[in-house]
Amino acid sequence: FVIGDKFIIANILEDRSKEIEAIEHVINQIDPSKIIEFPENAHIEGGDVMPWGDYIFVGAYYGNDYPSFITARTNMKAVKHLQKLFPHKKVKSFNLRKSNTVADENALHLDCCFQPLGRGKAIIHKEGFLIEEEYQWLIDFFGEENCFHITKNEMYNMNSNIFSISPDVVISERNFTRLNAWLREQGFTVEEVPYAEISKQEGLLRCTTMPLVRD
Repeated sequence: FVIGDKFIIANILEDRSKEIEAIEHVINQIDPSKIIEFPENAHIEGGDVMPWGDYIFVGAYYGNDYPSFITARTNMKAVKHLQKLFPHKKVKSFNLRKSNTVADENALHLDCCFQPLGRGKAIIHKEGFLIEEEYQWLIDFFGEENCFHITKNEMYNMNSNIFSISPDVVISERNFTRLNAWLREQGFTVEEVPYAEISKQEGLLRCTTMPLVRD
């Protein structure tokens, strides 16, 4: 994932470690001084990381039982390391609900239960957050009137995992009828695509894209 002019190689599950090979031709074109790798014990994945103005929002799991959850992908060591790398940013972490067995009670990454959009809008699922105060912080930050609350089933179907290509244009799954109607009411141009099958892997549009440059 990318923050500013830095390309960060995610420290991910061993089962996924070879995925980076698919984009070696891209990495080879990046200045090596701009490429960052995390310490081995600092686990982080791009779906948990959201640059937003002066902030970097990070989904994580705080519990001491972190190693027992295959669905816990970002730990507090990574959150602290991210703050060291970007001291000029405010790194704000959120403790996410995890389950190895019940898919609709598991927020695999932050973008599975939350996503900021455009100029101050957000999609959010309250039950994806273990600490209500952290959920409320986001509501207060964006404003209740600017937040679209998705249901448990909508979270399971990855309604928060759409992709912004500009402040006013988003790509969304065509079956997200309630969300897409709200987005249009808020002034967004919504490009609908058939992508529902991908959600069965607990990922969708944001999970299958990787912006290299953000304006």
